[in-house]
Amino acid sequence: MAETLPSILVIVGPTASGKTRLAIEVAKKIPSEIISADSRQIYKHLTIGTAKPSEEELVSVPHHCIDIREPHEKFNAGDFQEFGRQIIADILRRKKYPIVVGGTGLYIRALIDGFFEQPEFAGDIRFSLEDRCKSEGRGKLYAELVSVDPAAAATMDASKYRRVIRALEVYYETGIPISTFHKNHKPKIIYDAYFVGLAWDRKTLYDRINNRVDAMISDGFLDEVKQLLSLGYDDRMQALQTVGYKEAFSFMRKEISFQRMVELMKQNTRRFAKRQLTWFRNENRIRWYDINDQNQIHEIAESIVNSLPR
Repeated sequence: MAETLPSILVIVGPTASGKTRLAIEVAKKIPSEIISADSRQIYKHLTIGTAKPSEEELVSVPHHCIDIREPHEKFNAGDFQEFGRQIIADILRRKKYPIVVGGTGLYIRALIDGFFEQPEFAGDIRFSLEDRCKSEGRGKLYAELVSVDPAAAATMDASKYRRVIRALEVYYETGIPISTFHKNHKPKIIYDAYFVGLAWDRKTLYDRINNRVDAMISDGFLDEVKQLLSLGYDDRMQALQTVGYKEAFSFMRKEISFQRMVELMKQNTRRFAKRQLTWFRNENRIRWYDINDQNQIHEIAESIVNSLPR
C-alpha cells in the first residue's frame, strides 16, 4: 500500500501579490499555522522593509520563521530546510494544516524538495572568481554566467555574487551547468504539497509595488533604517543587501537624493518581482489564480480550501 504523505499548502508569488493576506484568509477557514518562507522576514528589526505581517495578523494566526535571527546572524536555505521541516512536523502532530507562504524560491525548494548533491572542489577556481569579482565587478561575472548557464542566471540576482560564483565554479570545474545538476536532482517526496499563486496583470502588480513603496515611506521606513544604523547595522551585512534597505542606506550616506531613493526602490523592487516570477513560472506544480482586485482574495481562499488534499 502506498504511503500517505502529509498534506501542506504552499502559497508563492512575487512581492506585493497578496500572499500574506491569502494565507491568513485560508487559515481563518481551517485549523492551521503559517510558516514564512521569506529570507528577510526571519531577521529582527527588518519589519516595514520586508512587509512582515502586522501585529494583528500575527495574533490572529500562529506564525513561524519570523524574527528568529539578528541581522548579523547567518541563516541560509539549508538552515531553513531543517528548521522548517521541524516546524511542519510539530504542526502536523498538533493536527493542524501547515501553510508555507513566501517569495524566496530557493527556500521553498529546499523545504519541499531538498537539495541536490552538490560537488565539492579544492577551491582554486572559486578563489580566482572571488578575486575577479573584486577587480572586475559583480556584473561582469553575472554576464559570464548568462553566457554559460542562462537557465541558472535567470534565477539569480547579479548582486548575490556568492551564488553566481558558485554556479560558475561548478561549470568550470565540471563542464556541466549547475542548472543541469538541479534538473537531474530527483527529490525524495515527503509532503503532498499543494502549490498556489496569485496571477496579477503585470502592470497592476507593478502599480501595487509602487504603492507599497509609498506606504513603506509613510509608515516610517526611514526611521526603521535609522534604528538599524543605531544598532551598528548597515548594508555591508548580507541580511541588509536587500532591495529597499540598500537604497535607503545610500540616501542616509547622502549618496542619492530622497526622490532618487524612492525611484530606485520602486524600480529595483519591480525588477526583483520580475525575477521571482521567472523562478515561479518554471515551477509547474503551481495552480495560478487570476486576480485583478484585492477583494477577490476571500473568494480565492474559499476555492483553495475546497481543493486542498486532506
